[in-house]
Amino acid sequence: MYQLIIIGAGPAGQTAGIYTQRYGIKFLIIGQILGGTTNEAHLVDNYPGFKSISGPDLAKEFQKHLNVETKEEQVEKISKDENGFKVTTNKEEYQGQSLILGMGMKIRKLNFKNEEVFLNKGISYCTSANTSQFKNKTLAVVGGGDSALTNALKLADQAKRVYLIHRRDEFRGSPALVKKAQKEKNIEIIYSAQVTEAQGKDKIEKLILNTGQELDVDQVFIDVGGIPNVHLCGELNIEMENSFVKVNKNQETNIPGIFAAGDITNNPLKQIVTAAAEGSIAATSVYKYLKNINS
Repeated sequence: MYQLIIIGAGPAGQTAGIYTQRYGIKFLIIGQILGGTTNEAHLVDNYPGFKSISGPDLAKEFQKHLNVETKEEQVEKISKDENGFKVTTNKEEYQGQSLILGMGMKIRKLNFKNEEVFLNKGISYCTSANTSQFKNKTLAVVGGGDSALTNALKLADQAKRVYLIHRRDEFRGSPALVKKAQKEKNIEIIYSAQVTEAQGKDKIEKLILNTGQELDVDQVFIDVGGIPNVHLCGELNIEMENSFVKVNKNQETNIPGIFAAGDITNNPLKQIVTAAAEGSIAATSVYKYLKNINS
């Protein structure tokens, strides 16, 4: 019996683990991918303490700091019982008095030819905060929401040209952002188009669209959102908000003993630093919860 089971080994889960260690709580971390989607970030330059670091390297730093074994197993079911919660994986069953859910989000990929081949070799799913590295470069942003529009505008400050590729004939983002993008001289908007292939040698050099267009590019940012990994929450009757787990300022869900942190929560900013912060809050709340039920 564990006092706490943390599900998810990304920044939220690993930070929760670091804090849990400090509280002397008997805990277990279960997560299929150490570091979570941090591994898919080409470059992280907005995490305190690291001026510039690759996503995979930052994920390794988290794991080194945590320095406990993570069960790299797939969680198949979570259920409530008289002792707390039972977590069933593809290998084992574990018992815990409390849970922190930190399963994160699955990045929505476009699945065009060579997308995976050029991941971190010119294709990225997040835009670097340091846009000066793209000075006089030709870039492409794929997406049609507020995030894609904002990133295209931010990149346009430095880039020679930014192709903004959207599969529909109008944007779903805010009209104000659309107007700004349309006015930018170095943003070329390509409507009703989808990427079918990426080409290059050691890194990406060209995008092929279903319209027949071929775009010479130095870097591509795919910004079509993500899907929160909340499929395990259904049987627990956890309250949701817009497909995300609803939490309060203490990272508590509506179910006593279940806390959530990171990209699966309804908190609006989805960043590594905010996921880590939520993990620390969740761990502190667990400590108070356990102290209360075990007193």
